[in-house]
Amino acid sequence: MRKASVISIGNEILSGQTVDTNALYLSGKLLSIGIPVVSSYTAGDDINLIVRMLGLASEDADLVLVTGGLGPTDDDVTRQALAKFLGVELQLKSELLEKIQNMFAHRERPMPERNKIQAYIPVGAKAIKNNLGTAPGIRAESADKLYFVMPGVPSEMKQIFEESVFPELKKFASKQAIVVLKLRCFGAGESVIAEKLGELMQRGRNPLINCTVHYGVVTLHIIVATAEGKGQAQEMAGKCEKMLRNALGELIYGTGEQTLAEVVGAKLAQQKKTIAVAESCTGGTLAKLLTDIPGASRYFTYGWVTYSNAAKIKELGVEADLIEKEGAVSERTAEAMAQGARKRAGTDFAIGITGIAGPDGGSEHKPVGLVYISVSSDGSCETKRFVFVAHSRDFIRLQAAQTALNMLRLKL
Repeated sequence: MRKASVISIGNEILSGQTVDTNALYLSGKLLSIGIPVVSSYTAGDDINLIVRMLGLASEDADLVLVTGGLGPTDDDVTRQALAKFLGVELQLKSELLEKIQNMFAHRERPMPERNKIQAYIPVGAKAIKNNLGTAPGIRAESADKLYFVMPGVPSEMKQIFEESVFPELKKFASKQAIVVLKLRCFGAGESVIAEKLGELMQRGRNPLINCTVHYGVVTLHIIVATAEGKGQAQEMAGKCEKMLRNALGELIYGTGEQTLAEVVGAKLAQQKKTIAVAESCTGGTLAKLLTDIPGASRYFTYGWVTYSNAAKIKELGVEADLIEKEGAVSERTAEAMAQGARKRAGTDFAIGITGIAGPDGGSEHKPVGLVYISVSSDGSCETKRFVFVAHSRDFIRLQAAQTALNMLRLKL
């Protein structure tokens, strides 16, 4: 299995002044042709440090991609570092110098002397044409390892990669295949899911299962890293997916990049059902998630943000005595909000949400993160109590809205 490592060069990346989009781009492109990126390094503009990173990357992988540090200024030292790593000298290439001079002449500007350094590449290496800038890329081989060095400017890097590097790498990885499937889960934490999966999540398996979490959505990545061809890889991934579905059941709500709102919306549209929402602490977050989906008008009809008690009473018909007795944040208030919304909207379903998003307003009996969610439908009203970890106000709001969607999904 051919593997890759990516090195990003630049003090501006380490200082947080520049976001490293190059590594993300390259990892995605390599994965698309079956080459896994097994490590990623970031180095400042220091020759010895870059040499060290090249050594580490070479230990990890058969292919090393480097971006950044090919400019004409004193802090651009990647070509010098590559030459030192390879144990060779830099060599002036007259054809490269002529090209750089012509680029400046075309712009009707004299070439600064410092740009001459961009015409130097390590002995034995090859220059890669750069149609957008003055810095050519560099291709080198050493000890059965392949090295591609490209400018850090994203547009220049992508042009060089797409036109010159990518076609060669497709041949480089022609006899291997990687397939990645994603299963999206909601309703249990990653530790619970890991317990349910048991040995399926052991390291070193093929397929390998990785896990990521974002606002309560657990994504399982099924990665087939070793297969003779695409067909075999897809078959292996499919068998693994079936085992995961058997183990997790209704916790799995979708695949790929599907959101809960997409899945719920599709089910509502398919069943020709309608939905209205009545929100307090979420401030319209649930309505936004639902209406972010194209075609939501097929099923979404009304949305109320009844933040105050007066709004709950006037707009949704919640009894004032109920709020006085139980409180605005209570099971019965959430239920009354959902039932009032469904009655006024005339929908098949309605959701009521009330809680404490914080950071203030909590108490010993009603802490920050306490949320009641009610789903009303014909003949039934399901209401649940949740206490979400108070990472932030936004986290609680989104977690509550996602949980409401999941409750509706399970009803549908």
